Amino acid sequence: MSKRDYYEILEVSKEATPEELKKAYRKQAIKFHPDKNSGNKEAEEKFKEAAEAYEILSDPNKRQRYDQFGHAGMGNGGGYSGYGGGGMSMEDIFSHFGDIFGGGGNDPFSSFFGGGGGGRRGKSVNRGSNLRVKVKLTLEEIAHGVEKKIKVNKYISCNTCNGTGAKGGSSYSTCSTCRGSGHVSRVTSTFLGQMQTTAVCPNCGGEGQIITDKCADCAGNGVVKGEEVISIRIPAGVSEGMQLSMGGKGNAAARSGIAGDLLIQIEEIEHEFFSRDGNNLLYDHYITFSEAALGSTAEIPTIEGKVKIKIDPGTQSGKVLRLRGKGLTSINGYEGKGDLMISIIVWTPKALSKEEKTILEKLGKSDNFRPAPGTRDKNIFSRMKDLFEQ
Repeated sequence: MSKRDYYEILEVSKEATPEELKKAYRKQAIKFHPDKNSGNKEAEEKFKEAAEAYEILSDPNKRQRYDQFGHAGMGNGGGYSGYGGGGMSMEDIFSHFGDIFGGGGNDPFSSFFGGGGGGRRGKSVNRGSNLRVKVKLTLEEIAHGVEKKIKVNKYISCNTCNGTGAKGGSSYSTCSTCRGSGHVSRVTSTFLGQMQTTAVCPNCGGEGQIITDKCADCAGNGVVKGEEVISIRIPAGVSEGMQLSMGGKGNAAARSGIAGDLLIQIEEIEHEFFSRDGNNLLYDHYITFSEAALGSTAEIPTIEGKVKIKIDPGTQSGKVLRLRGKGLTSINGYEGKGDLMISIIVWTPKALSKEEKTILEKLGKSDNFRPAPGTRDKNIFSRMKDLFEQ
């Protein structure tokens, strides 16, 4: 069964901030908490699933690797070995994430079920949008990994004001509406009593301050259109459609905010000889009828260079030879290298001379050239099964 996307589990976007991740995990954990779902195995699994997702996404290094390679980059079959693999009990999860809910101790949900908690809201931070680019790679580049330099047109930080948006970099005043907090509160009366809600300040957009004298070059935005040459290190083993991510290499954010990410989508250039099946490479080798009957040797291309193979006498068309370790390196490094699978195909000429026809007609009358139903080779499915059991 394939693992669900961690962002989908927590119901957040890939641009979610650490605070948004924490809030989303708290919501899922409360929803599927064992005390609220006694004896419900499905709820227990979802509780563990949410903990696993938060464990990965709350760690910047693990999150970056997951964003680049998905579950394949986590090892152990594509996931974190703790929760989904049964390595941590429910008590371990409570202990590990207790501080998220403000209660700590033995009851990580105390702040929800009547305890204290509730953090202060910080000022809003602008975030630049992500950029997407496509990078075409040859099979040789995929096999060994490669560094590519690309020129990207994007929003960059304004050099005149150093990205602040303010003339001279210091033309600010505290927002009079929110008094610098970036948020405003409102109390409303309901049939349950008075309720307080908090929202982003409409005057300063959550920044807590107002630019009094805007930079002329960027009109107070802190960013201008420009370009950047970015060096991208692509690891060995990537595949068609895979998306890599480079944090902070997307569009610059307004007024010294957090830059977006550069998302790199991989495209494979069709190879002259090989096709690909996962980490294995597939190659069709054509031989003549006489080579199939008498046997021969052949020089076969590989990613690393040419190698010689032996073709036994009596080789049938469709026979598959395996050269171990001559394929591609796996992206996560745990599976080693794939193999080169060589399909032997006996070439049948389409046009024959009179002399060739005479020879073949004579050979065709020989019993040795007639298929023997009782001794014929296994079918293609049986041969492939035997090959992978070697």
